[in-house]
Amino acid sequence: MQDLKTAMTPMAGKRLPGSPEPMRYWSGLDGIQLAGDVWGDPAAPLVLLLHGGGQTRHAWGATGELFAAAGYFAVALDARGHGDSDWSPDGDYSIDAMVADLVCVNTALGGRRPIVVGASMGGATSLAAVGGGHLDASALILVDIVPHTEPEGVARIHQFMSQQPDGYASLEAVAESIRQYRPHSKPRRNLQGLSKNVRLGEDGRYRWHWDPQFLAGWDGMKQRYERLSACARRLTVPTLLVRGGSSDVVSEAGVREFLGLCPHAEYINVTQAGHMVAGDRNDLFGRAAKDFLVRTVPNDSNRVPN
Repeated sequence: MQDLKTAMTPMAGKRLPGSPEPMRYWSGLDGIQLAGDVWGDPAAPLVLLLHGGGQTRHAWGATGELFAAAGYFAVALDARGHGDSDWSPDGDYSIDAMVADLVCVNTALGGRRPIVVGASMGGATSLAAVGGGHLDASALILVDIVPHTEPEGVARIHQFMSQQPDGYASLEAVAESIRQYRPHSKPRRNLQGLSKNVRLGEDGRYRWHWDPQFLAGWDGMKQRYERLSACARRLTVPTLLVRGGSSDVVSEAGVREFLGLCPHAEYINVTQAGHMVAGDRNDLFGRAAKDFLVRTVPNDSNRVPN
């Protein structure tokens, strides 16, 4: 694990005042620097938390604290091109590159058999890494991601991420954009929390915390489906699939197909959540995920006596 360092890709703009510094940095594929936060005892079972496209490690803050309290060592990464991690100089945001980054970080953390938790994009990375034989994991939790995703839901995410390429004039405008995308979410009373989601450019405009080139890699869905389906068939580790009940990205039909590919997987439907399950109902998600880990990968603090 490398020492804390301050790094900022010039293209990304400046971090807003009050936005927390990463706790750690690691080297990914080809030396790309990956930022992350950690919670818990480093000697405890390792949990790697991978966020969705357009999100950052901060999406896992409450979950990381919950896992640490349950006796695990939780590590949340900013994916390449997101948050405080470096942008890819050649715009490589492929699953292969993200899988390689994940393997690099796990090696830096001691090469243990981690528990891998991935949401959406991070879930696809997790499934490809574990099911593809690149990472020897002890358990896998997939959050609102299966091989077959609904085109309409994926298109809505792409549309949201593609809007306002010239940035926003104010944090109020950023908040309104989020509200329109998630109309059923609670209104933000404190805009300071958005400081973790945007950067301030030299032109005084606020832009999202990810590289716009990331969107160029959203093609090839058929090949992605075939690859992830093959990976799902090869899964042997304890696996939990969590779906947001109102998700427009993962349907019940997609869930049934995944469970057919991976019959030993457990499934939970969080009825009061959308695609961003952990953000919408972190209480329900966290409880379900923790219970799964305690049963499948117990540690000294939560092991049930025989």
